[in-house]
Amino acid sequence: MTKDALVVEGLGVKAHGRAILENVSFSVRRGSTLAIVGPNGAGKTMLLKALLGVVPHEGTIRWLDGTVRGYVPQSLVSTDLPISVGEFLGLKCGDDPRKCMGYVGLGGGLLAQPLGSLSGGQLQRVLIAWALVGQPDTLLLDEPTSGVDIGAEEPIYQRVTGLKKRLGMTVLLVTHNVHVVLHYSDYVMALNRKVIFHGKTSGISGSMLLNMMYGGKHMMPRETHARLR
Repeated sequence: MTKDALVVEGLGVKAHGRAILENVSFSVRRGSTLAIVGPNGAGKTMLLKALLGVVPHEGTIRWLDGTVRGYVPQSLVSTDLPISVGEFLGLKCGDDPRKCMGYVGLGGGLLAQPLGSLSGGQLQRVLIAWALVGQPDTLLLDEPTSGVDIGAEEPIYQRVTGLKKRLGMTVLLVTHNVHVVLHYSDYVMALNRKVIFHGKTSGISGSMLLNMMYGGKHMMPRETHARLR
């Protein structure tokens, strides 16, 4: 029987007296990819922060015992870190940063380059390599291709999917990319402070997904929402 990697019940987060998340409950099957979608300000990034335990919250978050998590933020202002790629990875990788680079298909020739000189796609792959140090069984990705050229997006998601299959990881992915949701996720959760929809990706059309991302349940016909569930 497949166990849940994560179970969340009644999660609530407030900031400056305002509710960011309210009564959020869902589960994630071990070894699956859950895409988290919703409009800007829906609380998607705050949800990941709550799951990582870095913001106060109400409710219950239960990870499978022994879970090791890796996290990739939306972006890193690399010019603020005047160090090389090798020095950056060496902070976490120890003596063998080339192994970290190998995870994401980057050669060791980049290790001497300044972090700030990398392209958007290269930097995001380095951040994924950083997150994979210690071989986590769960990877949390917050719009990992934000600011990346369109041509560089697909290889990143292909690489993550390959790693997921090879290492048996569970993936939680925040994204606004309809193609990514439909082609790289097993389940989708639409969030707008509360859970609007949570179910299998199969059978969901692009137009339904756009409604979830930018409109929410109130913009979807009631019979359509019921069928999706």
